[in-house]
Amino acid sequence: MTQTEVPIPERKRIALIAHDNRKGDLVAWARYNRGVLAHHDLYGTGTTGRVIAEELGLPVTRFKSGPLGGDQQVGALIAEGGLDFVIFFWDPLEPHPHDVDVKALLRIAVVYNVPIACNRSSADFMISSPLMDREYHRLVIDYGERIPGV
Repeated sequence: MTQTEVPIPERKRIALIAHDNRKGDLVAWARYNRGVLAHHDLYGTGTTGRVIAEELGLPVTRFKSGPLGGDQQVGALIAEGGLDFVIFFWDPLEPHPHDVDVKALLRIAVVYNVPIACNRSSADFMISSPLMDREYHRLVIDYGERIPGV
């Protein structure tokens, strides 16, 4: 399959998302990593975006709440090349009315080879990577080749 190199700039565009039971965890993580996050463009869904902006004193571009389409907005921005990675602390023990949207967001991140951290350990590894402050070229598979007529 054909692969395309897509540059991720030094200044990353980072989506921050958390389910209700995990918002406190994400806020604590973001507060701890405020110094790094301040050098990047932040995006967030609904309440998560508002709380992160208030707690960190940093600008956050906000989408709708997840159940009202926010997760789909994040996925659309990934598909358009407008996000570089996602930190999504989701609650694995709680059913959500928008579970299909969450699955779609995770799938689209994989399709476009966008890094996604779903827990604090993976988020710590991503944000402490030496690639955080320099350009990186991710390889995106052209899955369209597998779809007839595309």
